[in-house]
Amino acid sequence: MKNHASLLLLFLLITNLITAQTGANDILYQKGLKAREDYQYQEGLALFQILLKSDSANVNYLAQTSYFFSRVGQLQPTKNGAMEYYHRAEYLAHKAVAQGPEYPESHYSLALALGRINEHASTKQKIANAKVIRTELDFCLKLNPKHDLAWHILGRWHVELASLNGIERLAVNTLFGGMPQGGTLNDAIKCFTKAIDLNPKYMIHQYELAHTYSLRDGKGDKELAISTLKSALLLPNIAPDDAATRKHCEELLKKLE
Repeated sequence: MKNHASLLLLFLLITNLITAQTGANDILYQKGLKAREDYQYQEGLALFQILLKSDSANVNYLAQTSYFFSRVGQLQPTKNGAMEYYHRAEYLAHKAVAQGPEYPESHYSLALALGRINEHASTKQKIANAKVIRTELDFCLKLNPKHDLAWHILGRWHVELASLNGIERLAVNTLFGGMPQGGTLNDAIKCFTKAIDLNPKYMIHQYELAHTYSLRDGKGDKELAISTLKSALLLPNIAPDDAATRKHCEELLKKLE
């Protein structure tokens, strides 16, 4: 009888500890999401690293930690420092996709990490990653068509493909088995416009749209680029990279006017 009572007490103690841990994780998770909403990248990374230690197979924790590794990586002062964060983000994103292929953030986090890696990759690696990035973005947007950040990366994907030279296009044609659908500045403009519709307060959406107008350089594009840049410059800085984006807006505006 005494043994039964001891086992029951132990069971209740373990249950209470699990419940307390679950409650604590829920609080940390909501704080982490709030940090993402407020563009507090360092804080968000710290919170989700704690959560990931408590449950390394949780797809939400994996995808969000990957996201924050990519975001904090872009704030690093050196290429090598940034790449360490990006490769960690890629590793976690692959795990997230494996754990939760039905979860849009898994696919977005992988596309984001590979996009960041491509900023410093060889042409061959960029092309290989481009195929994966497009696949992951298609999955993400099928699951969540209102993901403004995924639309943004897809816009950049179209710009980069449209900017390839003849040799690079041949390499893409070989790897993809033909040129992939899209890859035009018109497609990029549609994507950035969609991103702005979904999140008009994020300055970099508007900068990338203006930049793409300037690249297309068709009738009326210069005026569209200028008006978009002026609209962007009216926005307050809300993200850590907004100061740099504002500078890019001012430089492009000066060049166009």
